[in-house]
Amino acid sequence: MHIPPHDNLNKPVIDVDDARVPLNYFNIVKLKAGLSFQYQVPGYETAIVPATGTVDVYVGSESFPGIGQRRLDVWDGEPEAVYVPAGAKAHFVCTSENAEIFIAGAKFDRELAPFAVRAADIDKIQYGSDETKTHRKIKHILGTKYHGRVGRLLVSELFTVGQGGWSGFPPHKHDTDRLPLETRHDETYNFRFRPPHGFGLQLVQREDGKVGDAYHLVDGSTVVLEKGYHPCVAAPGYEMYYFTILGGLSQRSLVQFFQPTHAYQVETIPGIKDMIAKFK
Repeated sequence: MHIPPHDNLNKPVIDVDDARVPLNYFNIVKLKAGLSFQYQVPGYETAIVPATGTVDVYVGSESFPGIGQRRLDVWDGEPEAVYVPAGAKAHFVCTSENAEIFIAGAKFDRELAPFAVRAADIDKIQYGSDETKTHRKIKHILGTKYHGRVGRLLVSELFTVGQGGWSGFPPHKHDTDRLPLETRHDETYNFRFRPPHGFGLQLVQREDGKVGDAYHLVDGSTVVLEKGYHPCVAAPGYEMYYFTILGGLSQRSLVQFFQPTHAYQVETIPGIKDMIAKFK
Protein backbone atom coordinates (compact mmCIF):
# COMPACT_ATOMS: atom_id res chain seq x y z
CA MET A 1 0.00 0.00 0.00
CA HIS A 2 2.62 2.57 1.12
CA ILE A 3 6.11 2.29 -0.36
CA PRO A 4 8.61 4.47 1.55
CA PRO A 5 11.04 6.60 -0.45
CA HIS A 6 14.11 4.65 -1.52
CA ASP A 7 16.71 4.49 -4.27
CA ASN A 8 15.01 2.21 -6.79
CA LEU A 9 18.17 2.20 -8.96
CA ASN A 10 16.08 3.10 -12.04
CA LYS A 11 14.11 -0.15 -11.71
CA PRO A 12 10.29 -0.14 -11.68
CA VAL A 13 8.67 0.85 -8.40
CA ILE A 14 5.50 -0.83 -9.69
CA ASP A 15 6.31 -3.45 -12.30
CA VAL A 16 4.01 -5.14 -14.80
CA ASP A 17 1.26 -7.33 -13.33
CA ASP A 18 1.84 -6.08 -9.80
CA ALA A 19 -0.45 -8.10 -7.51
CA ARG A 20 -1.86 -4.95 -5.94
CA VAL A 21 -2.37 -2.70 -8.99
CA PRO A 22 -1.96 -4.87 -12.10
CA LEU A 23 -3.33 -2.11 -14.34
CA ASN A 24 -0.48 0.29 -13.41
CA TYR A 25 3.24 0.63 -14.14
CA PHE A 26 5.55 3.16 -12.47
CA ASN A 27 9.26 3.87 -12.61
CA ILE A 28 11.45 6.72 -11.36
CA VAL A 29 14.62 7.26 -13.39
CA LYS A 30 17.43 9.58 -12.28
CA LEU A 31 20.11 10.61 -14.77
CA LYS A 32 23.05 12.97 -15.04
CA ALA A 33 23.94 14.98 -18.15
CA GLY A 34 24.63 12.84 -21.19
CA LEU A 35 23.36 9.59 -19.68
CA SER A 36 20.47 7.70 -21.23
CA PHE A 37 17.82 5.17 -20.29
CA GLN A 38 15.90 2.78 -22.51
CA TYR A 39 12.89 0.62 -21.86
CA GLN A 40 10.09 -1.40 -23.43
CA VAL A 41 6.96 -2.53 -21.58
CA PRO A 42 4.90 -5.06 -23.57
CA GLY A 43 1.20 -4.79 -22.83
CA TYR A 44 1.44 -1.32 -21.24
CA GLU A 45 1.22 2.15 -22.74
CA THR A 46 3.40 4.67 -20.92
CA ALA A 47 4.14 8.36 -20.53
CA ILE A 48 7.59 9.85 -19.93
CA VAL A 49 7.21 12.85 -17.59
CA PRO A 50 10.28 14.68 -16.24
CA ALA A 51 9.72 15.75 -12.64
CA THR A 52 12.80 17.94 -13.04
CA GLY A 53 15.37 18.37 -15.78
CA THR A 54 15.22 18.03 -19.56
CA VAL A 55 15.47 14.98 -21.80
CA ASP A 56 15.47 14.23 -25.50
CA VAL A 57 13.04 11.37 -26.12
CA TYR A 58 13.11 8.81 -28.92
CA VAL A 59 10.21 6.44 -29.64
CA GLY A 60 10.89 4.09 -32.54
CA SER A 61 11.94 6.35 -35.42
CA GLU A 62 10.41 9.52 -33.93
CA SER A 63 12.22 12.06 -31.77
CA PHE A 64 10.92 14.61 -29.27
CA PRO A 65 13.69 17.00 -28.16
CA GLY A 66 13.79 19.18 -25.08
CA ILE A 67 11.06 17.59 -22.96
CA GLY A 68 10.84 19.10 -19.47
CA GLN A 69 11.60 22.66 -18.38
CA ARG A 70 11.56 22.44 -14.57
CA ARG A 71 14.79 22.82 -12.65
CA LEU A 72 14.32 23.20 -8.89
CA ASP A 73 11.33 20.96 -8.16
CA VAL A 74 7.82 20.05 -9.38
CA TRP A 75 6.57 23.54 -8.42
CA ASP A 76 9.06 25.16 -10.83
CA GLY A 77 6.90 25.43 -13.97
CA GLU A 78 4.60 23.27 -16.04
CA PRO A 79 5.06 19.55 -16.76
CA GLU A 80 5.81 18.12 -20.20
CA ALA A 81 5.60 14.54 -21.44
CA VAL A 82 5.83 12.06 -24.29
CA TYR A 83 3.20 9.38 -24.83
CA VAL A 84 4.73 5.99 -25.67
CA PRO A 85 2.47 3.36 -27.29
CA ALA A 86 2.04 -0.06 -25.73
CA GLY A 87 5.14 -2.19 -26.13
CA ALA A 88 7.10 0.42 -28.10
CA LYS A 89 10.84 0.81 -27.63
CA ALA A 90 11.71 4.15 -26.05
CA HIS A 91 14.83 5.82 -24.79
CA PHE A 92 15.72 9.25 -23.49
CA VAL A 93 18.91 11.21 -22.93
CA CYS A 94 19.47 13.74 -20.16
CA THR A 95 20.40 17.13 -21.62
CA SER A 96 20.36 19.09 -18.35
CA GLU A 97 22.77 18.77 -15.44
CA ASN A 98 20.46 16.29 -13.75
CA ALA A 99 16.99 14.89 -14.41
CA GLU A 100 14.41 12.89 -12.50
CA ILE A 101 11.89 11.25 -14.80
CA PHE A 102 8.59 9.56 -14.00
CA ILE A 103 7.43 6.75 -16.29
CA ALA A 104 3.69 6.17 -15.86
CA GLY A 105 1.91 3.23 -17.43
CA ALA A 106 -1.44 1.50 -17.84
CA LYS A 107 -2.26 -1.94 -19.19
CA PHE A 108 -3.39 -1.71 -22.81
CA ASP A 109 -3.00 -4.09 -25.75
CA ARG A 110 -3.28 -1.84 -28.84
CA GLU A 111 -0.49 0.26 -30.33
CA LEU A 112 -1.34 3.91 -30.97
CA ALA A 113 0.87 6.79 -32.17
CA PRO A 114 3.44 8.56 -29.95
CA PHE A 115 3.15 12.30 -29.35
CA ALA A 116 4.58 15.05 -27.15
CA VAL A 117 2.69 17.08 -24.56
CA ARG A 118 4.23 20.53 -24.19
CA ALA A 119 3.73 23.02 -21.38
CA ALA A 120 1.18 24.98 -23.42
CA ASP A 121 -0.90 21.81 -23.86
CA ILE A 122 -1.43 21.16 -20.14
CA ASP A 123 -5.09 21.31 -19.10
CA LYS A 124 -5.28 23.02 -15.70
CA ILE A 125 -8.14 23.33 -13.27
CA GLN A 126 -8.34 24.82 -9.79
CA TYR A 127 -11.18 24.13 -7.40
CA GLY A 128 -12.18 24.02 -3.75
CA SER A 129 -11.68 26.83 -1.25
CA ASP A 130 -9.65 27.81 1.78
CA GLU A 131 -12.88 27.82 3.81
CA THR A 132 -13.62 24.15 3.01
CA LYS A 133 -9.92 23.19 3.39
CA THR A 134 -10.09 21.62 -0.10
CA HIS A 135 -8.26 24.18 -2.24
CA ARG A 136 -6.17 22.44 -4.91
CA LYS A 137 -4.92 22.63 -8.49
CA ILE A 138 -4.77 19.80 -11.02
CA LYS A 139 -2.55 19.76 -14.09
CA HIS A 140 -3.80 17.14 -16.54
CA ILE A 141 -0.95 15.77 -18.62
CA LEU A 142 -2.94 12.98 -20.31
CA GLY A 143 -6.53 14.01 -19.65
CA THR A 144 -9.70 14.77 -21.59
CA LYS A 145 -7.78 16.54 -24.36
CA TYR A 146 -6.19 13.26 -25.48
CA HIS A 147 -9.26 11.04 -25.34
CA GLY A 148 -9.05 8.88 -28.46
CA ARG A 149 -5.26 9.18 -28.72
CA VAL A 150 -4.56 7.22 -25.52
CA GLY A 151 -5.91 3.83 -24.53
CA ARG A 152 -6.57 3.49 -20.76
CA LEU A 153 -3.98 5.80 -19.20
CA LEU A 154 -4.75 9.00 -17.27
CA VAL A 155 -1.82 11.04 -15.91
CA SER A 156 -2.01 14.22 -13.85
CA GLU A 157 -0.28 16.29 -11.18
CA LEU A 158 -2.22 17.45 -8.12
CA PHE A 159 -1.21 20.31 -5.85
CA THR A 160 -2.68 21.51 -2.59
CA VAL A 161 -3.15 25.27 -2.84
CA GLY A 162 -1.94 27.16 0.21
CA GLN A 163 -0.53 25.23 3.12
CA GLY A 164 -2.34 22.20 4.47
CA GLY A 165 -5.75 20.87 3.49
CA TRP A 166 -7.57 17.89 2.05
CA SER A 167 -7.41 16.25 -1.35
CA GLY A 168 -9.51 13.43 -2.79
CA PHE A 169 -12.41 14.63 -0.66
CA PRO A 170 -15.25 13.71 -0.29
CA PRO A 171 -13.99 10.13 0.12
CA HIS A 172 -14.43 8.24 -3.14
CA LYS A 173 -13.44 4.94 -4.69
CA HIS A 174 -13.11 3.36 -8.14
CA ASP A 175 -12.39 -0.33 -7.55
CA THR A 176 -15.34 -2.03 -9.27
CA ASP A 177 -16.62 -1.98 -12.83
CA ARG A 178 -20.35 -1.32 -12.46
CA LEU A 179 -21.29 1.33 -14.93
CA PRO A 180 -22.81 3.86 -14.80
CA LEU A 181 -22.06 4.11 -11.06
CA GLU A 182 -18.34 3.32 -10.97
CA THR A 183 -15.33 2.10 -12.96
CA ARG A 184 -12.37 -0.03 -11.96
CA HIS A 185 -9.26 2.13 -12.13
CA ASP A 186 -6.07 1.14 -10.35
CA GLU A 187 -4.21 4.18 -9.04
CA THR A 188 -0.61 4.96 -8.07
CA TYR A 189 0.64 8.16 -6.42
CA ASN A 190 4.07 9.64 -5.81
CA PHE A 191 4.17 12.46 -3.25
CA ARG A 192 6.40 15.51 -2.84
CA PHE A 193 6.29 18.25 -0.18
CA ARG A 194 7.40 21.87 -0.01
CA PRO A 195 9.48 22.31 2.04
CA PRO A 196 10.73 18.71 1.67
CA HIS A 197 10.49 17.93 5.39
CA GLY A 198 6.69 18.34 5.16
CA PHE A 199 4.32 15.42 5.63
CA GLY A 200 0.74 14.27 5.24
CA LEU A 201 -1.56 11.28 5.69
CA GLN A 202 -3.20 8.91 3.23
CA LEU A 203 -6.43 7.37 4.51
CA VAL A 204 -7.84 4.16 3.05
CA GLN A 205 -11.18 2.73 4.14
CA ARG A 206 -11.57 -0.56 2.32
CA GLU A 207 -15.03 -1.38 3.65
CA ASP A 208 -17.88 0.99 4.41
CA GLY A 209 -18.70 1.11 8.12
CA LYS A 210 -15.31 -0.27 9.19
CA VAL A 211 -12.28 1.61 10.45
CA GLY A 212 -9.68 2.18 7.76
CA ASP A 213 -5.92 2.62 7.72
CA ALA A 214 -3.70 5.72 7.74
CA TYR A 215 -0.25 5.95 6.13
CA HIS A 216 2.43 8.52 6.95
CA LEU A 217 3.35 10.36 3.74
CA VAL A 218 6.76 11.97 3.34
CA ASP A 219 8.66 13.46 0.40
CA GLY A 220 9.05 10.62 -2.12
CA SER A 221 6.34 8.32 -0.74
CA THR A 222 4.59 6.07 -3.26
CA VAL A 223 1.06 4.82 -2.60
CA VAL A 224 -0.83 2.14 -4.54
CA LEU A 225 -4.61 2.12 -4.32
CA GLU A 226 -6.30 -1.11 -5.24
CA LYS A 227 -9.52 -0.79 -3.23
CA GLY A 228 -11.49 1.52 -0.99
CA TYR A 229 -12.17 5.18 -0.26
CA HIS A 230 -8.94 7.20 -0.23
CA PRO A 231 -8.79 10.88 0.75
CA CYS A 232 -5.45 12.37 1.80
CA VAL A 233 -4.37 15.45 3.73
CA ALA A 234 -1.33 17.70 4.01
CA ALA A 235 -0.23 18.94 7.44
CA PRO A 236 -0.62 22.67 8.19
CA GLY A 237 2.31 24.75 6.95
CA TYR A 238 3.24 22.41 4.07
CA GLU A 239 2.35 22.22 0.39
CA MET A 240 1.71 18.76 -1.05
CA TYR A 241 2.06 17.47 -4.62
CA TYR A 242 1.29 14.08 -5.99
CA PHE A 243 1.90 12.53 -9.38
CA THR A 244 -1.13 10.44 -10.31
CA ILE A 245 -1.38 7.37 -12.55
CA LEU A 246 -4.81 5.90 -13.33
CA GLY A 247 -5.30 2.79 -15.43
CA GLY A 248 -8.80 1.65 -16.37
CA LEU A 249 -9.89 -1.96 -16.67
CA SER A 250 -12.52 -1.52 -19.39
CA GLN A 251 -12.42 2.17 -20.35
CA ARG A 252 -10.29 5.28 -20.00
CA SER A 253 -12.92 7.59 -18.49
CA LEU A 254 -12.96 7.50 -14.70
CA VAL A 255 -16.27 7.24 -12.83
CA GLN A 256 -15.77 7.91 -9.13
CA PHE A 257 -18.20 6.60 -6.53
CA PHE A 258 -18.48 8.96 -3.56
CA GLN A 259 -18.97 7.43 -0.16
CA PRO A 260 -22.71 7.77 0.55
CA THR A 261 -22.19 9.09 4.08
CA HIS A 262 -20.18 12.03 2.76
CA ALA A 263 -21.41 12.42 -0.83
CA TYR A 264 -23.50 15.49 0.03
CA GLN A 265 -20.24 17.43 0.47
CA VAL A 266 -19.82 17.47 -3.31
CA GLU A 267 -22.37 20.30 -3.20
CA THR A 268 -20.28 22.30 -0.70
CA ILE A 269 -16.96 22.39 -2.60
CA PRO A 270 -16.69 25.07 -5.33
CA GLY A 271 -15.76 23.75 -8.76
CA ILE A 272 -15.54 20.06 -7.83
CA LYS A 273 -17.99 18.97 -10.52
CA ASP A 274 -15.83 20.59 -13.19
CA MET A 275 -12.85 18.68 -11.75
CA ILE A 276 -14.71 15.36 -11.91
CA ALA A 277 -15.55 15.93 -15.57
CA LYS A 278 -11.87 16.22 -16.55
CA PHE A 279 -10.94 12.60 -15.77
CA LYS A 280 -12.00 11.19 -19.13
